[in-house]
Amino acid sequence: MRFVKLSATMSGVNDVKEAVKVAKNELKFKRKTILFMDEIHRFNKLQQDIFLPHVESGTVTLLGATTENPSFSLNSALLSRCRVIVLEKLAVEPMVKILERALPQYETVMFENNNQTPDIGKLPFIPRMMISSETIRWLAEVCDGDARIGLNSLQLALNTVAARQEQEGSALKLISLDEIQEGIKKSHLLYDRKGDQHYELISALHKSVRASDDNAALYWCTRMLESGEDPRYLVRRMIRMASEDIGIADTNALTVATSTLAAVQAVGMPEADCIIAHCAVYLARAPKSREVYNAFGRCKAALKEVKGPMPGVPMHLRNATTKLMKDMKYGAGYNLLHKDQSGLMYMPEGLEDENYFSE
Repeated sequence: MRFVKLSATMSGVNDVKEAVKVAKNELKFKRKTILFMDEIHRFNKLQQDIFLPHVESGTVTLLGATTENPSFSLNSALLSRCRVIVLEKLAVEPMVKILERALPQYETVMFENNNQTPDIGKLPFIPRMMISSETIRWLAEVCDGDARIGLNSLQLALNTVAARQEQEGSALKLISLDEIQEGIKKSHLLYDRKGDQHYELISALHKSVRASDDNAALYWCTRMLESGEDPRYLVRRMIRMASEDIGIADTNALTVATSTLAAVQAVGMPEADCIIAHCAVYLARAPKSREVYNAFGRCKAALKEVKGPMPGVPMHLRNATTKLMKDMKYGAGYNLLHKDQSGLMYMPEGLEDENYFSE
């Protein structure tokens, strides 16, 4: 069994073709090939098609790794031929052990509590910094089970403290939890504007507004803003909420949402943050009605079921803009002065009894 490792960040379609060519030759000698493609999501969906015939024929066994959601980053044809194995987030205890093992690289030693100093003489290196187990545990908890984020945050924080230590000319430095938090700043607000978090948080906000939970709506709105979400995207989604979930129960909600977008574009961030929070709370507290949304859905479904051409517009509803049209009875029977026209039918012929507002 051969194992071939490629990375979509450095390899292209030609590299895959070359690997497949070698794999075909190896098959002649009964040797199978596992093709590992790291960061497979970096191949666009057209490039991913290169794998299809060779996966189907068994020329290679494809093993792809991605940090993105495969539902969004892989094309459906390739995804249907693969088994998705989800690597779960690390628990806190394994994360603590990983961070502890990394400390010697930064000449740092861990101690159990503030009253206990480690025995430096038994260490294989001379430490420059000390960090408490409490601080390591906090870091393990906020990195959301991602060892890469945890190690990067630890490195950033320790380097920041070490640089300050050199400027001050101090010897062994005790690193406090406050210094670690300052060093990594907002890195614990884990967020990817194009990944799962992007969709999960906006979904949480929408459902909180729909449930009239103003507290939760404010939380999710604030979390997205503090994590760096595009405020325009956030408000555009709230405009949708104003129509879909509030609708005619409070038509002012749509005005508030559209005015919020105008305000964001006028004043920008961070000045617009309170305006956006104002909108989120207003929508959550507003009365709810999905009457228009549901009726619109039933109307769309009815249109899709039509077989053949769409029914014509009744003659009395057509606009007679020329003499010829008037002669053809366009608009005949319709009164522009809005007098009693209760006898007129406004639905197309054959749909007179349709009512999209009834269940």
